[in-house]
Amino acid sequence: MSASKKKNPPTLRQQIFSAYMTAVLETEHFPTSVYKFCKELGIGEEQFYGEFGSLDAVRRQVWTKFFDQTIERIEKDKNYNGYTNREKILSFFYTFFELLGLNRSYVLFALGSDSQPSRQLAQLGDLRKKVRGYAKSLIEAANEEKQTKVTRHQPGLFSEGAWVQMLFLLRFWMKDDSPGFEKTDVAIEKSVNTIFDIFDNTPLERVVDFGKFLYKEHMT
Repeated sequence: MSASKKKNPPTLRQQIFSAYMTAVLETEHFPTSVYKFCKELGIGEEQFYGEFGSLDAVRRQVWTKFFDQTIERIEKDKNYNGYTNREKILSFFYTFFELLGLNRSYVLFALGSDSQPSRQLAQLGDLRKKVRGYAKSLIEAANEEKQTKVTRHQPGLFSEGAWVQMLFLLRFWMKDDSPGFEKTDVAIEKSVNTIFDIFDNTPLERVVDFGKFLYKEHMT
């Protein structure tokens, strides 16, 4: 194998992420001691603190790692820059949940290990900033192309809507036991279309369709 085809060794940051997630899965507890964590990983505490300020920071940034990997993947698509905002958001959610599927055991434990919703959401704080920033950038770029203020959308409102949508899809995906998480794919498509239809002031048939879908999946 040529040198150009060899994979680069994992960085210290990547090693910490991997060891952290493995420790959670094997012990069914989040690590609480930096000393013990570093000892098991075979690194010094100073090395750890050179990358993260705390173990809680690792827990939060596992989620931003999923986000960053998602953006990296979708931007590799040579057609991505030519997508509409609706297509870009669809691509983002499809790819994000595909990555979560590869780490489902960790995600289910991370979001289901604490009965207090506030603590569950705390670990998603950094992800929220990333998702809102991504959605906001899409709307701001689209607004620049519009000639009148009347047709422009509010970036803050749209970005918060994208985050609420993320929370809904996370909860839906956690309960989805369909093959290949097919129902989650349907939920992504319907929810994204609903949001854009509302923003574009198009007929509300899709809103009704989406409501029926949610009722069927969660109330029957």
